[in-house]
Amino acid sequence: MIKKQYVMQLAVILSVGGILFSCGNKMDKNTGGLEFDSISINQTEHLFADSAKPACNLVIKYTYPVKATDNRLKDSLNSYFVAACFGDKYVGLPTPQVIKQFSENYVADYRKDLEPMYLEDQKKHDDEVTPWYSYYKSIEGHVQHYKSNLLTYRINYNEYTGGAHGMYTTTYLNINLATLRPIKLNDVFVGEYQELLTDLLWNQLMADNKMTTREELEDIGYGSTGDLVATDNFYLEPDGIVFHFNVYEFTPYAMGEVNIKLPYQMMEHILAKDNMIINELKN
Repeated sequence: MIKKQYVMQLAVILSVGGILFSCGNKMDKNTGGLEFDSISINQTEHLFADSAKPACNLVIKYTYPVKATDNRLKDSLNSYFVAACFGDKYVGLPTPQVIKQFSENYVADYRKDLEPMYLEDQKKHDDEVTPWYSYYKSIEGHVQHYKSNLLTYRINYNEYTGGAHGMYTTTYLNINLATLRPIKLNDVFVGEYQELLTDLLWNQLMADNKMTTREELEDIGYGSTGDLVATDNFYLEPDGIVFHFNVYEFTPYAMGEVNIKLPYQMMEHILAKDNMIINELKN
């Protein structure tokens, strides 16, 4: 389930990616002269508004741009981040209103979905409280990196809706502020790179785990829930690229999220030589 939800989230992000291709900008020490603010809420609401009943808990910690040298840049980024964190139906609303409406909708949906079932359970179980009626959702959006032409935005998502455990994902959005476009694998690598990149990821994973064969990794769970394939969920550092894999992408839930960092020097044969963002980072 979490893997499907993660894919859907990326589909939303990609669907609004065209928003960023909008306006020109003047070069600045940090392109756009962006300034950020944040909104935080921690809200608990009970079924039937009765504190004796199970409740849902919503936590939001959301960072967003409030100033820029070009308001079109600020507005484009806000649209992008809102769609990625809360859904495209909230795009265009002022950020405080986004948080307010999202919170109200979350609570309303929780009560609409669970109150009828709770009443039925009460009849069957003599008011025994079933733990899975207590829901939880956390959405955190943070600026991980902002320097020169690169802005990296990190989204941490965590939700529990009953069952054995909750679901959580981490998503990285890398934006080239000079072109106002999301940075994708095809911007970073050239040629038929995918198979070569996959081999590098497996080799690095072996090194990280002090193992010498892929079979050893598979024996402890790697590759048991899917194939190890590089996606656009990565972030850039001065000395390499960190590829992030959420639970269930190629490992079971118990193994948690996986980060694999590949140094640039290891990828020289497939890296785009003229990638401005990486060249800035390396220098």
